[in-house]
Amino acid sequence: MHIHILGIAGTFMGGLAALAREAGHRVTGCDAAVYPPMSDQLTALGIEFIEGWDASQMALAPDVYVVGNVVTRGNPLMEAILNAGAPYTSGPQWLAEHVLAGRHVLAVAGTHGKTTTTAMLAWVLEQAGLEPGFLVGGVPQNFGVSARRGRPNGPFVIEADEYDTAFFDKRSKFVHYRPRTAILNNLEFDHADIFADLAAIETQFHHLVRTVPASGRLVVNAREPALQRVLERGCWSEVVRFGTAGEEPGGWRARGDHGSFDVLRGSLLAGHVDWALLGEHNQLNALAAIAAAEHVGVDPARAATALATFHNVRRRLEVRGTAGGVTVYDDFAHHPTAMRTTLAGLRRKVGTARILAVFEPRSNTMKLGTMKALLPWALEDADLAFCHAGGLTWDAREALAPMGERARVAADIPTLVTAVAAVARPGDHVLCMSNGGFGGVHEKLLAALASA
Repeated sequence: MHIHILGIAGTFMGGLAALAREAGHRVTGCDAAVYPPMSDQLTALGIEFIEGWDASQMALAPDVYVVGNVVTRGNPLMEAILNAGAPYTSGPQWLAEHVLAGRHVLAVAGTHGKTTTTAMLAWVLEQAGLEPGFLVGGVPQNFGVSARRGRPNGPFVIEADEYDTAFFDKRSKFVHYRPRTAILNNLEFDHADIFADLAAIETQFHHLVRTVPASGRLVVNAREPALQRVLERGCWSEVVRFGTAGEEPGGWRARGDHGSFDVLRGSLLAGHVDWALLGEHNQLNALAAIAAAEHVGVDPARAATALATFHNVRRRLEVRGTAGGVTVYDDFAHHPTAMRTTLAGLRRKVGTARILAVFEPRSNTMKLGTMKALLPWALEDADLAFCHAGGLTWDAREALAPMGERARVAADIPTLVTAVAAVARPGDHVLCMSNGGFGGVHEKLLAALASA
């Protein structure tokens, strides 16, 4: 089968491309821009990708066009597909029919931590000898690829996104996956371009809950009121809660510091994790992964041991280099809560050293300005904050005004790099946060710091 993927640069569609290629299909694709790490992965797999949406791609004559949710009506290639009556489907539907069917699917949903938790769970199952398949919205360093098929009929771990499926299917992507085990990690308002409010997202999460069988398991963050509201709408599966404060039956807790913690279920010690990851949020991610892995037969103590060798996904506080005594990091954080959590983790690591936060409001929600008022709160742990405001329709300076002189705004990448390099000094930590390629700002900063 030859499939041509529209929107191949996205982490989900790029992972789908890798799975299809591994299955022996011919895979081609296109997108407006393809950048690392996805471009590197596609090249390594020998997958041809084309920049742009020109209708001339119809000449490839694939068996089916697989359409990502970045594609809208008016897209030249999509219009040509529709006019020709050519076969097309959505990415989630193709995945469900060709990869997930007949397998024990473990889906990881939530506003934050999906990618890290999915990677953790896949690694735990791998270390337990289950040879899982997986699709992660990033590149887990333990595996070096964002997706693989795994053992035939073995478990499959998937990052379960609540964003819509395609322009012709407005359901959340995760309703296609039919998991037997589902992690509900947390739930906040996001994706303001498609959801009116938090209640609308809660409805989609309940659609996911409805697909989990009675013999399945829901692993739910006990600290999240929104998730409790979701379950109150109806629940037909076993529920295991994590992050519990007390001795709740079947509950999971964590205790410890930045680099190590004990995993407890009820009053029983289930295992000890000693690792390099930072922050309580990662301890909660680990608890969710351990509880989900138990549902496919992995003992919690064995899971805890596996997590001691877990290396996080690329672009999660990833050190990109050091120049002039300044360390530059890359992180995928783009929601204000994720930005705040990432900065808090780095603050615990570096103590009183200066942190320079460099960010771009790139997600659809942030571009709309829906959460601009939360930016000063998100950036509290930064000594200085630099915002790339190119393309915004709202005033970044006004939004950051509560930060006073600690906040700087630049209209383009060169100006941003110059501003950061001018004030950075040895011992500083520069944290770049974006859910995109950020114009290669990391390497540009390192080059500017090296020549300063």
